[in-house]
Formats: sequence, C-alpha cells, structure tokens
Amino acid sequence: MKYAILFAGILLMAFTSPQKKKKVVFFGDSITQAGVNPDGYITKMDSLIKAEGQSANYELVGAGISGNKIYDLYLRVENDVLSKNPDVVVIYIGINDVWHKASSGTGTDLPKYIQFYKALIKKFTDKNIKVIVCTPTVIGERNDNSNQQDGDLNQYSKVIRSLADEFKLPLVDLRNAFAGYLQKNNPKNEEKGILTTDRVHLNNAGNLLVAQEMWKVIKQ
Repeated sequence: MKYAILFAGILLMAFTSPQKKKKVVFFGDSITQAGVNPDGYITKMDSLIKAEGQSANYELVGAGISGNKIYDLYLRVENDVLSKNPDVVVIYIGINDVWHKASSGTGTDLPKYIQFYKALIKKFTDKNIKVIVCTPTVIGERNDNSNQQDGDLNQYSKVIRSLADEFKLPLVDLRNAFAGYLQKNNPKNEEKGILTTDRVHLNNAGNLLVAQEMWKVIKQ
C-alpha cells in the first residue's frame, strides 16, 4: 500500500510539472529597446499579464536596437532572435525606414522594405515560429493627416496589412490604434506630447497603448 501511494504521488508530479513558458521576442528599433525600461511597453505588458494571472505562461524578451531599419533586423536575426529559440516573434519596425528618408536620406524605399520584410517572415516561419506583425505608429501626432511623413506611414502600414493577409499572420494595427486615440485625445492637434515625447518615441500613455494592443493579439 505504501509503495502504491508513493507511485501515485510520482505519477501526479509527472503530470503536474510546471508548464513551459511561451517565449515572446519583440524585434525592433529604439522604441523596442526602450520597451524594457520601467515605463516601456514590454514592462507594461508584463504588468498586464500578471494582472490577468498569466505570468506563469509567458516570458517576454526585448530585442530592439536604436536606429534600426528592416534590413538591420534581417542582418542580426540569427544572433538576436533565433538564438533565443522563441515561440513567438513580434516584428515592430518601419518608423526609421520612413523617418530617415526625410531626415538623412538613408531610409528604406518601399520595394526594398517589402523584400526584407518577406525574407524575415520566412526566416521565422521556416522554423515554425509564430510571427506577429505591427504597423508603424507616428512621426508627429497631428490628427488631420498633416504630419510630413503621414503619406509614407500610411503606405507602409498598408503593405504590412497586406503581408499579414498574404502570410496569414496576426496583425497589431498600431497605426490605426494611434490614429483613433489621437482623434479623441488631441483636440488642439498638437505635434507631440499626447502619446510621444518627441513626435516618435513613446511617453507613458504611448507605451501603455502599444502594450495593450500587442497583448490583445498575443494572448489570442
């Protein structure tokens, strides 16, 4: 009887061993690099996960580098993402690809952006890693489509939506989420200070909005 109870206990332990956490890597630029800061969007998402009692199920990892564009992500994908063996990768890139076209002439034209984005998706899907794609947010917070790069951001966002459809990938449409928020919360049509500190990089409210929008898709 004693051995039967011991055997039953061993079986119970075997079937109730801790569940492996789902590793989610966030792949992007300076916004993602800052995402692990105390008020960053990755840190805020971790708080959302804990509040929902899901902390035992997810491990969040930041892989952002300031100034990165789509081809920078492709060049460092092996060392900075694949080596971490993620279950999910969230690709959040495009601001610098658009912004640097006007600021320094070193942005990424649309055909090249599409080419590298598709190659990056293939890198992950070939290894059965779930891919979530995100549209870029803002370069300027005016809500009447009068920011200098609004046209390009809308075009690049349209491309990402098309890639999500083509490859059947979950989409976090941050461009639409920011536009909706700014319509409601920027009555003076300010250029910055609602969701960003400097027209691009996120403040506390911007980080929270990104965290909420990403988490809604990740947990599905």
